Amino acid sequence: MKVLIGMSGGIDSSVAAFLLKQQGHEVVGVTMTVWGGRTDLPQPKHSNSCYGPEREEDIQEIRTICRKIGIEHHILDLSALYETVVLKNFKDEYLQGRTPNPCIWCNAKVKFGAMVEYAREQGLVFDKFATGHYARIVERDGRYAIARALDIKKDQSYFLYRLSQQQLAHTVFPLGSMTKEEVRKIDVEQGFHGAGHEESQDFYAGSYTDLLDVANQTGNIVDKTGTILGTHQGIWNYTIGQRKGLGVSSEKPLYVLALRPSTNEVLVGYEEETRQTQVIASQLHWSLYPTLDHGVELKAKIRSAGTPTLAVVHLEDDGTRLAASFNDEVKAAAVGQSLVVYDGDAIVCGGIIERTA
Repeated sequence: MKVLIGMSGGIDSSVAAFLLKQQGHEVVGVTMTVWGGRTDLPQPKHSNSCYGPEREEDIQEIRTICRKIGIEHHILDLSALYETVVLKNFKDEYLQGRTPNPCIWCNAKVKFGAMVEYAREQGLVFDKFATGHYARIVERDGRYAIARALDIKKDQSYFLYRLSQQQLAHTVFPLGSMTKEEVRKIDVEQGFHGAGHEESQDFYAGSYTDLLDVANQTGNIVDKTGTILGTHQGIWNYTIGQRKGLGVSSEKPLYVLALRPSTNEVLVGYEEETRQTQVIASQLHWSLYPTLDHGVELKAKIRSAGTPTLAVVHLEDDGTRLAASFNDEVKAAAVGQSLVVYDGDAIVCGGIIERTA
Protein backbone atom coordinates (compact mmCIF):
# COMPACT_ATOMS: atom_id res chain seq x y z
CA MET A 1 0.00 0.00 0.00
CA LYS A 2 0.87 3.66 -0.16
CA VAL A 3 0.89 4.87 3.45
CA LEU A 4 1.10 8.44 4.73
CA ILE A 5 2.44 8.55 8.28
CA GLY A 6 2.36 11.42 10.74
CA MET A 7 5.94 12.06 11.91
CA SER A 8 6.52 13.95 15.16
CA GLY A 9 10.20 13.06 15.40
CA GLY A 10 9.59 10.94 18.48
CA ILE A 11 10.35 7.29 19.09
CA ASP A 12 6.90 5.94 18.30
CA SER A 13 6.24 7.59 14.94
CA SER A 14 9.82 6.88 13.81
CA VAL A 15 9.54 3.16 14.57
CA ALA A 16 6.04 2.99 13.07
CA ALA A 17 7.38 4.45 9.81
CA PHE A 18 10.31 2.02 9.84
CA LEU A 19 8.04 -0.99 10.36
CA LEU A 20 5.73 0.04 7.52
CA LYS A 21 8.71 0.40 5.20
CA GLN A 22 10.04 -3.00 6.29
CA GLN A 23 6.65 -4.53 5.47
CA GLY A 24 7.07 -3.41 1.87
CA HIS A 25 4.72 -0.44 1.82
CA GLU A 26 5.42 2.80 -0.04
CA VAL A 27 5.70 5.22 2.89
CA VAL A 28 5.62 9.01 2.97
CA GLY A 29 6.18 11.01 6.15
CA VAL A 30 4.28 14.18 6.98
CA THR A 31 4.74 16.63 9.86
CA MET A 32 2.16 19.25 10.79
CA THR A 33 3.30 22.53 12.33
CA VAL A 34 0.84 24.20 14.70
CA TRP A 35 2.76 26.87 16.65
CA GLY A 36 2.39 29.59 14.03
CA GLY A 37 5.25 31.73 15.29
CA ARG A 38 3.33 33.17 18.24
CA THR A 39 5.25 35.79 20.22
CA ASP A 40 2.62 36.45 22.92
CA LEU A 41 3.34 33.21 24.78
CA PRO A 42 6.36 32.15 26.84
CA GLN A 43 8.65 30.04 24.69
CA PRO A 44 10.45 27.41 26.77
CA LYS A 45 13.96 26.54 25.71
CA HIS A 46 13.29 22.82 26.05
CA SER A 47 9.75 21.83 25.15
CA ASN A 48 8.64 18.29 24.41
CA SER A 49 4.99 19.28 24.24
CA CYS A 50 2.75 18.96 21.17
CA TYR A 51 2.01 22.69 21.15
CA GLY A 52 5.25 24.61 21.40
CA PRO A 53 7.81 26.56 19.40
CA GLU A 54 8.70 24.96 16.08
CA ARG A 55 12.48 24.75 16.22
CA GLU A 56 14.34 24.21 12.99
CA GLU A 57 16.50 21.53 14.62
CA ASP A 58 13.36 19.46 15.31
CA ILE A 59 12.39 19.49 11.63
CA GLN A 60 15.94 18.63 10.64
CA GLU A 61 15.91 15.67 13.03
CA ILE A 62 12.68 14.37 11.51
CA ARG A 63 14.14 14.72 8.02
CA THR A 64 17.26 12.85 9.10
CA ILE A 65 15.14 9.97 10.46
CA CYS A 66 13.13 9.85 7.22
CA ARG A 67 16.35 9.68 5.21
CA LYS A 68 17.57 6.78 7.37
CA ILE A 69 14.32 4.92 6.73
CA GLY A 70 14.38 5.85 3.05
CA ILE A 71 11.08 7.74 2.79
CA GLU A 72 9.94 11.14 1.57
CA HIS A 73 9.04 13.85 4.07
CA HIS A 74 6.63 16.79 3.78
CA ILE A 75 5.65 19.62 6.13
CA LEU A 76 2.11 20.96 6.38
CA ASP A 77 1.37 24.25 8.16
CA LEU A 78 -1.89 23.81 10.09
CA SER A 79 -1.29 26.54 12.65
CA ALA A 80 -4.28 28.69 11.63
CA LEU A 81 -6.66 25.75 11.77
CA TYR A 82 -5.22 24.59 15.09
CA GLU A 83 -5.88 28.03 16.57
CA THR A 84 -9.53 28.10 15.48
CA VAL A 85 -10.40 24.47 16.14
CA VAL A 86 -8.31 23.24 19.08
CA LEU A 87 -7.21 26.33 20.99
CA LYS A 88 -10.55 28.14 20.70
CA ASN A 89 -12.38 25.09 22.06
CA PHE A 90 -9.79 24.81 24.83
CA LYS A 91 -10.26 28.43 25.86
CA ASP A 92 -14.07 28.41 25.60
CA GLU A 93 -14.35 25.26 27.71
CA TYR A 94 -12.07 26.49 30.49
CA LEU A 95 -13.84 29.85 30.74
CA GLN A 96 -17.15 28.00 31.11
CA GLY A 97 -15.82 26.06 34.10
CA ARG A 98 -15.24 22.86 32.14
CA THR A 99 -12.08 20.75 31.79
CA PRO A 100 -11.41 20.04 28.09
CA ASN A 101 -9.17 17.42 26.54
CA PRO A 102 -7.44 19.11 23.57
CA CYS A 103 -5.77 15.89 22.40
CA ILE A 104 -9.14 14.25 21.69
CA TRP A 105 -10.30 17.28 19.72
CA CYS A 106 -7.02 17.53 17.81
CA ASN A 107 -6.99 13.86 16.82
CA ALA A 108 -10.50 13.87 15.36
CA LYS A 109 -10.53 17.33 13.81
CA VAL A 110 -6.93 18.03 12.85
CA LYS A 111 -4.47 15.12 12.91
CA PHE A 112 -6.75 12.46 11.39
CA GLY A 113 -9.02 15.00 9.71
CA ALA A 114 -7.72 18.23 8.23
CA MET A 115 -4.10 17.06 7.95
CA VAL A 116 -5.09 14.04 5.88
CA GLU A 117 -7.40 16.10 3.68
CA TYR A 118 -4.81 18.83 3.23
CA ALA A 119 -2.15 16.27 2.30
CA ARG A 120 -4.39 15.02 -0.51
CA GLU A 121 -5.04 18.60 -1.64
CA GLN A 122 -1.26 19.05 -1.86
CA GLY A 123 -1.08 16.15 -4.31
CA LEU A 124 0.04 13.36 -1.97
CA VAL A 125 -1.48 10.04 -2.99
CA PHE A 126 -1.96 7.31 -0.38
CA ASP A 127 -4.25 4.43 0.58
CA LYS A 128 -3.88 4.59 4.37
CA PHE A 129 -2.88 7.02 7.07
CA ALA A 130 -0.73 5.83 9.99
CA THR A 131 0.53 7.19 13.30
CA GLY A 132 2.61 5.90 16.20
CA HIS A 133 -0.36 5.71 18.58
CA TYR A 134 -0.68 2.67 20.84
CA ALA A 135 -4.11 1.43 19.77
CA ARG A 136 -5.68 -1.12 17.47
CA ILE A 137 -8.56 -1.08 14.97
CA VAL A 138 -11.10 -3.89 14.97
CA GLU A 139 -14.04 -4.61 12.67
CA ARG A 140 -17.29 -6.25 13.71
CA ASP A 141 -20.49 -6.58 11.66
CA GLY A 142 -19.24 -4.05 9.16
CA ARG A 143 -18.34 -1.40 11.74
CA TYR A 144 -14.90 -0.24 12.78
CA ALA A 145 -13.82 0.61 16.31
CA ILE A 146 -10.71 1.66 18.18
CA ALA A 147 -9.52 -1.05 20.56
CA ARG A 148 -7.07 -0.94 23.42
CA ALA A 149 -3.40 -1.60 22.66
CA LEU A 150 -1.58 -4.77 23.66
CA ASP A 151 0.58 -2.64 25.98
CA ILE A 152 -2.12 -1.46 28.37
CA LYS A 153 0.31 0.89 30.16
CA LYS A 154 0.76 2.83 26.92
CA ASP A 155 -2.79 2.42 25.55
CA GLN A 156 -4.07 5.60 23.85
CA SER A 157 -7.49 4.39 22.72
CA TYR A 158 -9.26 6.91 24.99
CA PHE A 159 -7.80 9.81 22.97
CA LEU A 160 -9.01 8.35 19.66
CA TYR A 161 -12.65 7.51 20.37
CA ARG A 162 -14.04 10.32 18.18
CA LEU A 163 -12.50 9.02 14.93
CA SER A 164 -15.20 8.43 12.31
CA GLN A 165 -15.93 5.19 10.48
CA GLN A 166 -14.37 6.72 7.36
CA GLN A 167 -11.22 7.67 9.25
CA LEU A 168 -10.91 4.24 10.88
CA ALA A 169 -11.36 2.46 7.56
CA HIS A 170 -8.29 4.23 6.20
CA THR A 171 -6.04 4.20 9.28
CA VAL A 172 -3.39 1.78 10.54
CA PHE A 173 -1.58 1.67 13.88
CA PRO A 174 1.67 -0.32 13.44
CA LEU A 175 2.45 -0.27 17.18
CA GLY A 176 -0.93 -1.46 18.47
CA SER A 177 0.26 -5.01 19.12
CA MET A 178 3.70 -4.11 20.43
CA THR A 179 5.10 -3.20 23.82
CA LYS A 180 6.93 0.04 24.46
CA GLU A 181 10.06 -1.94 25.31
CA GLU A 182 10.01 -3.59 21.88
CA VAL A 183 9.57 -0.22 20.20
CA ARG A 184 12.41 1.39 22.16
CA LYS A 185 14.72 -1.48 21.24
CA ILE A 186 14.06 -1.01 17.52
CA ASP A 187 14.50 2.75 17.85
CA VAL A 188 17.94 2.39 19.40
CA GLU A 189 18.99 -0.38 16.99
CA GLN A 190 18.13 1.80 14.01
CA GLY A 191 19.92 4.80 15.48
CA PHE A 192 16.89 7.09 15.42
CA HIS A 193 17.44 8.30 19.01
CA GLY A 194 19.70 7.63 21.96
CA ALA A 195 18.76 5.12 24.65
CA GLY A 196 17.58 7.81 27.07
CA HIS A 197 15.60 9.92 24.61
CA GLU A 198 12.89 11.96 26.35
CA GLU A 199 9.36 11.86 24.93
CA SER A 200 6.56 14.41 24.78
CA GLN A 201 4.35 14.27 27.84
CA ASP A 202 1.71 16.96 27.47
CA PHE A 203 -0.09 19.16 25.01
CA TYR A 204 1.51 22.39 26.29
CA ALA A 205 4.67 22.80 28.37
CA GLY A 206 3.73 26.01 30.17
CA SER A 207 0.79 27.00 32.33
CA TYR A 208 -2.55 26.41 30.65
CA THR A 209 -3.59 29.92 31.67
CA ASP A 210 -1.06 31.24 29.12
CA LEU A 211 -3.45 30.10 26.40
CA LEU A 212 -6.58 31.70 27.83
CA ASP A 213 -5.65 35.37 27.35
CA VAL A 214 -7.89 36.49 30.21
CA ALA A 215 -7.41 38.88 33.12
CA ASN A 216 -7.69 37.76 36.74
CA GLN A 217 -11.24 37.70 38.06
CA THR A 218 -11.55 37.57 41.84
CA GLY A 219 -14.24 35.28 43.22
CA ASN A 220 -15.06 33.20 46.27
CA ILE A 221 -14.10 29.68 47.28
CA VAL A 222 -17.14 28.24 49.07
CA ASP A 223 -18.38 25.01 50.65
CA LYS A 224 -21.78 23.40 50.09
CA THR A 225 -23.40 25.57 52.74
CA GLY A 226 -22.28 28.71 50.92
CA THR A 227 -19.72 29.61 53.55
CA ILE A 228 -16.87 31.64 52.06
CA LEU A 229 -13.54 29.92 52.80
CA GLY A 230 -11.27 32.05 50.67
CA THR A 231 -10.90 33.78 47.33
CA HIS A 232 -9.52 32.89 43.91
CA GLN A 233 -8.34 34.80 40.84
CA GLY A 234 -10.24 32.83 38.20
CA ILE A 235 -12.11 29.53 38.10
CA TRP A 236 -9.95 28.48 35.15
CA ASN A 237 -7.03 28.04 37.55
CA TYR A 238 -8.73 24.98 39.10
CA THR A 239 -9.76 21.50 38.03
CA ILE A 240 -12.27 19.05 39.47
CA GLY A 241 -10.66 16.87 42.13
CA GLN A 242 -7.77 19.27 42.73
CA ARG A 243 -6.47 19.20 46.31
CA LYS A 244 -3.21 21.13 46.34
CA GLY A 245 -2.87 24.86 45.88
CA LEU A 246 -6.38 25.84 46.97
CA GLY A 247 -5.15 28.46 49.40
CA VAL A 248 -7.67 27.60 52.12
CA SER A 249 -7.17 25.73 55.39
CA SER A 250 -9.35 23.03 56.89
CA GLU A 251 -9.27 20.23 59.46
CA LYS A 252 -9.46 17.73 56.59
CA PRO A 253 -8.06 18.09 53.06
CA LEU A 254 -10.39 19.94 50.70
CA TYR A 255 -10.98 19.11 47.05
CA VAL A 256 -12.52 21.05 44.18
CA LEU A 257 -16.05 19.72 43.61
CA ALA A 258 -17.39 22.14 41.00
CA LEU A 259 -16.63 25.35 39.12
CA ARG A 260 -19.50 27.84 38.87
CA PRO A 261 -18.96 30.39 36.08
CA SER A 262 -22.37 32.04 36.64
CA THR A 263 -21.40 33.08 40.18
CA ASN A 264 -17.61 32.95 39.73
CA GLU A 265 -17.31 30.46 42.59
CA VAL A 266 -15.10 27.47 43.25
CA LEU A 267 -17.00 24.86 45.28
CA VAL A 268 -14.88 22.69 47.58
CA GLY A 269 -15.58 19.75 49.87
CA TYR A 270 -14.11 16.64 51.40
CA GLU A 271 -12.76 13.57 49.61
CA GLU A 272 -15.95 11.54 50.01
CA GLU A 273 -17.84 14.29 48.20
CA THR A 274 -15.73 13.82 45.07
CA ARG A 275 -17.15 10.35 44.50
CA GLN A 276 -19.90 9.70 41.95
CA THR A 277 -21.87 6.72 40.74
CA GLN A 278 -23.42 8.18 37.60
CA VAL A 279 -21.90 10.13 34.72
CA ILE A 280 -23.95 11.63 31.88
CA ALA A 281 -22.35 12.51 28.53
CA SER A 282 -23.54 14.31 25.41
CA GLN A 283 -22.04 15.02 21.96
CA LEU A 284 -21.97 11.26 21.53
CA HIS A 285 -19.80 9.50 19.00
CA TRP A 286 -20.56 5.85 18.13
CA SER A 287 -18.02 3.26 17.01
CA LEU A 288 -18.56 -0.47 17.58
CA TYR A 289 -22.34 -0.05 17.93
CA PRO A 290 -24.50 2.39 15.93
CA THR A 291 -26.60 2.97 19.07
CA LEU A 292 -27.98 1.23 22.20
CA ASP A 293 -31.56 -0.05 22.32
CA HIS A 294 -31.55 -0.74 26.05
CA GLY A 295 -29.34 -0.61 29.11
CA VAL A 296 -26.39 -3.00 29.06
CA GLU A 297 -23.47 -3.68 31.38
CA LEU A 298 -20.20 -2.67 29.77
CA LYS A 299 -17.01 -1.00 30.98
CA ALA A 300 -16.29 2.71 30.96
CA LYS A 301 -13.63 5.20 31.96
CA ILE A 302 -13.87 8.90 32.77
CA ARG A 303 -10.23 9.89 32.17
CA SER A 304 -7.34 8.62 30.10
CA ALA A 305 -5.49 7.16 33.10
CA GLY A 306 -6.93 4.15 34.83
CA THR A 307 -8.76 0.99 33.83
CA PRO A 308 -12.28 0.76 32.36
CA THR A 309 -14.69 -0.29 35.12
CA LEU A 310 -18.10 -1.95 35.08
CA ALA A 311 -21.13 0.25 34.51
CA VAL A 312 -24.68 -0.08 33.21
CA VAL A 313 -24.99 2.30 30.27
CA HIS A 314 -28.17 3.47 28.60
CA LEU A 315 -29.44 6.28 26.43
CA GLU A 316 -31.62 8.87 28.11
CA ASP A 317 -35.09 9.52 26.70
CA ASP A 318 -34.06 12.09 24.09
CA GLY A 319 -31.37 9.76 22.71
CA THR A 320 -28.70 12.45 22.72
CA ARG A 321 -27.22 11.67 26.14
CA LEU A 322 -25.62 8.55 27.52
CA ALA A 323 -25.81 7.69 31.23
CA ALA A 324 -23.28 5.37 32.85
CA SER A 325 -24.18 4.02 36.28
CA PHE A 326 -20.99 2.59 37.77
CA ASN A 327 -20.99 -0.51 39.99
CA ASP A 328 -18.32 1.12 42.13
CA GLU A 329 -17.89 4.80 42.78
CA VAL A 330 -15.64 6.82 40.48
CA LYS A 331 -13.73 9.83 41.73
CA ALA A 332 -13.80 13.41 40.46
CA ALA A 333 -15.43 12.96 37.07
CA ALA A 334 -14.89 16.34 35.41
CA VAL A 335 -17.41 18.10 33.19
CA GLY A 336 -15.74 18.62 29.80
CA GLN A 337 -13.67 15.45 29.94
CA SER A 338 -14.84 12.33 28.10
CA LEU A 339 -16.80 9.25 29.11
CA VAL A 340 -15.60 6.36 26.92
CA VAL A 341 -17.43 3.01 26.90
CA TYR A 342 -15.81 -0.32 26.02
CA ASP A 343 -17.09 -3.77 25.07
CA GLY A 344 -14.08 -5.87 25.97
CA ASP A 345 -11.17 -3.97 24.46
CA ALA A 346 -13.21 -2.23 21.73
CA ILE A 347 -14.76 1.21 22.10
CA VAL A 348 -18.54 1.22 21.81
CA CYS A 349 -18.99 4.96 22.04
CA GLY A 350 -17.97 8.05 23.93
CA GLY A 351 -19.09 11.55 24.70
CA ILE A 352 -18.31 14.76 26.56
CA ILE A 353 -19.23 14.64 30.28
CA GLU A 354 -21.90 17.23 31.02
CA ARG A 355 -22.98 16.31 34.55
CA THR A 356 -22.49 13.76 37.33
CA ALA A 357 -24.49 12.40 40.26
